[in-house]
Amino acid sequence: MSSGPTGEQWEIRRDGQRAVVVQLGAALRHYEADGRPVLDGFGADEPISGGRGQILAPWPNRVGDGRYRFAGGDLQLPLTEPEKHNAIHGLLRWSPWRLLVHGEDVVTAGTTVFPQPGYPFLLDVVAEYRLGPEGLETTVSATNTGGVPAPYGVGQHPYLTVGTDRVDDALLTVPARYRLRSDDNGLPVGREGVDGTEYDFRTARPIGGAQLDTAFTGLERDPSGRAVVRLAHPTGRHGVDLWLGGGTRYVQIYTGDTLDESHRRRGIAVEAMSCPADAFRSGTDLTVLEPGDGHVLRWGLSPWGTG
Repeated sequence: MSSGPTGEQWEIRRDGQRAVVVQLGAALRHYEADGRPVLDGFGADEPISGGRGQILAPWPNRVGDGRYRFAGGDLQLPLTEPEKHNAIHGLLRWSPWRLLVHGEDVVTAGTTVFPQPGYPFLLDVVAEYRLGPEGLETTVSATNTGGVPAPYGVGQHPYLTVGTDRVDDALLTVPARYRLRSDDNGLPVGREGVDGTEYDFRTARPIGGAQLDTAFTGLERDPSGRAVVRLAHPTGRHGVDLWLGGGTRYVQIYTGDTLDESHRRRGIAVEAMSCPADAFRSGTDLTVLEPGDGHVLRWGLSPWGTG
């Protein structure tokens, strides 16, 4: 059934976990474990703000001036961040998705990117959310169903919380060797090592007054191939791990300093990304999907601790 500004609400449950995915953009609205919220999400009667839980495809982050060149042609995307003259976060955030599977602990939704001004390509995109013994696993898959190659990138935009009023006191760990420097419009202008800088969160420390809207790369992975960003309560007794699996090469960390006052620094966005901002123009880690080819992005949430 439809419910307010985000359409149908698709709930899944397992072993004390509860998650809700919405029809609008297949966004992840809510996730809790043993009654404790893991996400700084939004209510069923609220519109989505600040990108909360949204899937970012066929590009994450920004394309400067919305203009890029591909396969010998010049293309112009709508400027959806006009104050910075950017096209931001793809084409699927405000589209209704269709429900494909809805079980007790899994929900799958899909949509189609049809050829349109600025992106004359045809893609099928499917998002699966599955609850398991370790938490919530998300898989975003795209297939080029058209007849020509298509540029592609993907990300997702959840905000994490460990129950603090602001993120300042929470402990953050980001296992990344590099961060991308950006200009005033949020576009990358270079890469630098984090060692010895204020951006070095390889060892857990309080976020404090740090204002982050920063992409990290050079991710250190465990033997399973996952890189783990950890947000912990100041007591260290509980928290959440956001793991970055296949298809993730970057993670954007955003402390929400530009949001409205009611949301500012209330949660921290940890955004799995396949490519950096402006990849359509720079080509950096851009995926080019040949006809029939696919791409898969995997990430998930693992709550831990008590008290």
